[in-house]
Amino acid sequence: MRAAPGASFWAGLAVVAAVLWASVSSDMAPGRLLSSGGRIADFLDRMLPPDLSVMPEIWKGTAETLRIAILGTAGAVIASIPLGLMASDTLAPGWLSRPVRFILALIRAIPLILVAMLMVGAVGLGPLPGVIAVAFHATGMLAKFYAEAIDGVARPPVEALESAGAGTLLRLRYAIWPQMAPVVARDTIFRFELNLRESLILGIVGAGGIGFYIQTYVRSFQYDKAATVTIAVAVMVVAIEGLNAFLRRRLS
Repeated sequence: MRAAPGASFWAGLAVVAAVLWASVSSDMAPGRLLSSGGRIADFLDRMLPPDLSVMPEIWKGTAETLRIAILGTAGAVIASIPLGLMASDTLAPGWLSRPVRFILALIRAIPLILVAMLMVGAVGLGPLPGVIAVAFHATGMLAKFYAEAIDGVARPPVEALESAGAGTLLRLRYAIWPQMAPVVARDTIFRFELNLRESLILGIVGAGGIGFYIQTYVRSFQYDKAATVTIAVAVMVVAIEGLNAFLRRRLS
């Protein structure tokens, strides 16, 4: 007797159907890409050679982007510690953890660029709205990670302290934190890398950082200067990614 198709077959069929539907409904004509080759080549030609005279502005924008990412991550960590504790099923009752998890999901659902635009309208231009937007958006992810790190620890040490009459803080300090510390460090470093990448585009809406210069040079058709900014961004991202990979290896 022939076996009926399994769940993996139907899942694969659904993926293929979704890709076909997206391709047909998105007007994905290969001819349009081929015909645009000349315009792409002309755009790249305008970017070369990069104009290095804008390096002082790039250093200033890069430093501001780093400040936004660092302060935004620090703010997210501070907010995520209590929220992560409240979202944990191990430490918090269900009537508290479930609503907090729902709120964190709502925070993650709001696009960062929308938060940045709202903050620019509220507090004005500059890095402050960028820091607030990054901290707000990152909290939705970090608090969730912290709660999952707490819930993922081995239960015997926690239960042993609980049976001995230890309170929540003692269980967290001596049974939960030693197990979750490497996970928390890894997730925080990963989120900092994401915050840095996201901070690069905040300048487009006036929230500070090197993105402001990208927008300025592209809109004024100064593609050689935009190329210099692009190279600087690529170098910074690769350097930060290498540093994060090194730190994650040390913590593992």
